[in-house]
Amino acid sequence: MTVEFWLLLGGAVFIAAIASVRVAHRSGLPSLLLFLGFGLVLGESGFGIQFDDPNLAKHIGLTALAVILAEGGLTTNWNHVRKAVPLALLLATVGVAVSIMVVALAVAGLLGYDWRAALILGAVLASTDAAAVFSVLRRLPLPPRLGGILEAESGFNDAPTVIAVVLLSSVAKPIPGPGEFVLMTAIELFIGAVVALAVGPLGALALRHVALAASGLYPLAVLALTFLAYGGAVHLHGSGFLAVYLTALILGNARLPHRAATRGFAEGAAWLAQILLFVMLGLLASPGEMPKAVVPGLIAGTVLVLLARPLSVMISALLARLARLGRTGLREQAFLSWAGLRGAVPIVLATIPWAAEVKGSEDIFNQVFVIVMVFTLLQGPTLPFVARILGVSAPGEVHDLEVESAPLEELNADLLQVKVPPGSQLHGVEIFELRLPAGAQVTLIVREGKSFVPATTTRIRAEDQLLVVTTASCREQVELRLRAVSRRGKLAGWYGERGLE
Repeated sequence: MTVEFWLLLGGAVFIAAIASVRVAHRSGLPSLLLFLGFGLVLGESGFGIQFDDPNLAKHIGLTALAVILAEGGLTTNWNHVRKAVPLALLLATVGVAVSIMVVALAVAGLLGYDWRAALILGAVLASTDAAAVFSVLRRLPLPPRLGGILEAESGFNDAPTVIAVVLLSSVAKPIPGPGEFVLMTAIELFIGAVVALAVGPLGALALRHVALAASGLYPLAVLALTFLAYGGAVHLHGSGFLAVYLTALILGNARLPHRAATRGFAEGAAWLAQILLFVMLGLLASPGEMPKAVVPGLIAGTVLVLLARPLSVMISALLARLARLGRTGLREQAFLSWAGLRGAVPIVLATIPWAAEVKGSEDIFNQVFVIVMVFTLLQGPTLPFVARILGVSAPGEVHDLEVESAPLEELNADLLQVKVPPGSQLHGVEIFELRLPAGAQVTLIVREGKSFVPATTTRIRAEDQLLVVTTASCREQVELRLRAVSRRGKLAGWYGERGLE
């Protein structure tokens, strides 16, 4: 087949995948399921394209995950996740260890797996997926701390799980003991963090003081810095995934030229990586071998979702509370348990033991594929319903509105969007009664499809959308005040409501 044919086929697949994102958005399905479907249709049981190289799939998958993590870090607001980081780190370390052990013990006892294969399956399934979490939860209104926990956890927990899978897949070496495993993991995470803390701040400083020839070079430079951190950490035998995520988090929250364009470019690159990754994994899968993986996959998945994930959340939340790092209620813990979405990450990790020719690794890949398809289809669309049932949704929360605007950059300002939900105490409050800090102003109201500039005496109504311009220095105060007024009205301060949680 000619190069032109592959370009035609690739273009058609990408256009179809882009169009399918709209379908996924309306239905609430994570788009990864549709992308995996494209791969299955193009594969050996569909159009007959043969792709059966797990080693190549591993390298493509890990590179694509690095791009997705970079986008996740660049688009994560540090102010939103800062208070959530302690619990997120516990979930990404202690929680991962608990999940690995629970799944390994269950599949060893129920399915007769040998200890290495059981631990590998547990490690592969331990990581929540950044792409799935970001795509679903950023459309779901949650309190800042709860949403921040899930976002930060999905960014942090790839690193420990990759380390665990690689160590367990080294068939030439015995399975490392708990002490050796903890030490090796800690060393790799430390190296990754040090590299990120060197590359991120230095990169931000350079971009602020170097005038590049074209604005389009800034997004390329930022993405290149994240890959510099990734490659540097791996070269030093550290965690590349932790390095790329932390570097992106630092750069994404620094005041850099053309921030909105950089975030938009990173988002496009992440979508490209997701489409390539999921279609490739669909091609790698063999539908003819899936039926025998259904029963063991459903058993392992059920243990993961109903036992391992809730237990890891409970233990991590308990440790955070004992260490006075924050308290997480039972309803929040229940939602965190259900929202631990698995996506491409477990499937990519399953290619590592397959490429290393670990005994039974191809069966593990097939089972993981089944688990991701079934449980993502079950969990993803039900998250809004579960959030409402548990009472953890927050439809009136403030969201960033990305606009490429030179005046906003010069003023070091942000543009925020607030939608006033039914039942919010913002209804009936006049603009001046919001008592926002001096550096913030409600600049526009969108009401019933029409926009207007409000006066100080304009009354806010339910279903209004408010556009608020605020300087970076008082943004947090603005968010706290709007949240407080939404809960208790214009006398929120008198009632002691500060909008903190």
